[in-house]
Amino acid sequence: MSSGESVTDRQELPQKDAKAKMVTGSAWMTAGSVTSRLIGALYVIPWVTWLGTYSTQANALFAKGYNIYGFFLQIATAGIPSAISKMVAHYNGLDEYSVSRRLYHSGMYVSVAMGIICSIVMFAAVGILAAGDPNVIPVIRSLAWAVLVIPPMSITRGFLQGYNWMAPSAMSQFVEQIFRVIYMLAATFLVMKIQKGSWVVAVTQSTFAAFIGAIGAIIVLAWAYLSHQREMNRLVKSGKTNREVSTLSLIFKIIYQAIPFIVIESGIIIFQLIDQYTFPPIMHLLGHYSNYQINAIYALFSFNANKLYMIIISFATGMAATAIPLLSEARAKNDTEGIRKQIENALTLFYFVMVPSSMGLAAVAQQMYTVFYRYDAAGVTVLEFAAFMAIPLGMYSVAAAMMQGISENKRMMSYLGIGVIAKFAFQIPCMMISRGLGPLLSTGLAMMVINYLILHSFNMEFGLHFNDLAKPTNQILGFSLIMFVAVKLVMWLIGLVVSPYGRYTAFFSLIPGVLVGVVAFGYLALRYRLADNLLGPRMDALRTKLHIS
Repeated sequence: MSSGESVTDRQELPQKDAKAKMVTGSAWMTAGSVTSRLIGALYVIPWVTWLGTYSTQANALFAKGYNIYGFFLQIATAGIPSAISKMVAHYNGLDEYSVSRRLYHSGMYVSVAMGIICSIVMFAAVGILAAGDPNVIPVIRSLAWAVLVIPPMSITRGFLQGYNWMAPSAMSQFVEQIFRVIYMLAATFLVMKIQKGSWVVAVTQSTFAAFIGAIGAIIVLAWAYLSHQREMNRLVKSGKTNREVSTLSLIFKIIYQAIPFIVIESGIIIFQLIDQYTFPPIMHLLGHYSNYQINAIYALFSFNANKLYMIIISFATGMAATAIPLLSEARAKNDTEGIRKQIENALTLFYFVMVPSSMGLAAVAQQMYTVFYRYDAAGVTVLEFAAFMAIPLGMYSVAAAMMQGISENKRMMSYLGIGVIAKFAFQIPCMMISRGLGPLLSTGLAMMVINYLILHSFNMEFGLHFNDLAKPTNQILGFSLIMFVAVKLVMWLIGLVVSPYGRYTAFFSLIPGVLVGVVAFGYLALRYRLADNLLGPRMDALRTKLHIS
């Protein structure tokens, strides 16, 4: 040991390396997730325009089909990608790279079988799943094709993430959305504008685009796998050989690890399905609403607002994908201190990204909604409220991933069960109070219950240093509030000069609003050294370039 290097310094190196991996991995996964979400939201502008007067009903139909598709996709992938990511990181941490490779092959067999089974079930049970709505039937059938091919694609993503190669996953998400959006817009334009056809056919073709997108992602991931094959072969040759782990035992391990992932990763989808099947009957009980009115209200929170606030939740899901392998690797080494640091890093990064993003979306909600869907007072109100509810939903994504990363699957499943009970308990009272905002409110409250249970569990097991987290958390909240006020003020001033109700004026109003928000929060984060603590010493160079003292 050199005279200038203490034992403490040597112990801190792995922690700094892990933090750097989390920041880099989160950057890639967040970029991929956010970019794909942005593309998935931007297509709405021409899509809604071409559907014209049918757009609200089309949005409701799209949301109903996608909620069912999302649930079956979780079952088809069986949580295997996340389980594979976790287990690959575990065996790689033990230098057993040959086991990781066999794990991938075993997972591929399981995923292909699950994709076939779930696709058949979707086709066979379509009448029951449609719940009496004949328009939903062709949409579900079109999505069954995507369920067939996405599981093996997702397995490959999970395998590469287990090596902390996040770039291929991010790029595949981007290409998947590009393929999907090009097909759905072309099909919608052909059906609605050239053929003057049915809006149901247009929605059906738009949902079939999920299959087209999956093909694009498969091409990217296959290329990435082949590009890394030489490096993986070298690691297998230089690593330890463990003949005791059989292929059959690996398959059982995958299934054992995957079952909790199915339930846990389906958390948000489960809550959306509860809304889908309980919202219409509860609304009929609360007043004399027609099916058209109920679908219109349902579309406001399940599709319109959902498309926009899920963009900022994708920040959280990007971090969640990075947290699982890092925590699993620390758990494999029994590094309790490393686990605590990773949890604290993930929580602070989450606050840093999600709080200003949510408050920023709330500040420009009117302009955002108008650009995407045309101005609607009710829709703007729903989006403003949904922006704040995105924080507990995003927290769930990160916190649940961390619970899985440290192998607390059973406990996490019990917490989710409590959350589902809370969702049902809150649903009617929340809808009695706020009608169309009720489902969002009940989901937010139920997610807060789950998040509290998870954080309490972390604290009891690892003794989180909440005192150390308090300063950056308070800074993030304070800076976000300042940014919110600044953006709101700018939006109000612009509204005095130009109409905030037109699509084009709303778009051009949005640009200075977003710039003011980014500059305000960015300046404060750099000026008071918040960014340095989270993103590393490179922020010092950025501060010098920008002449911020």
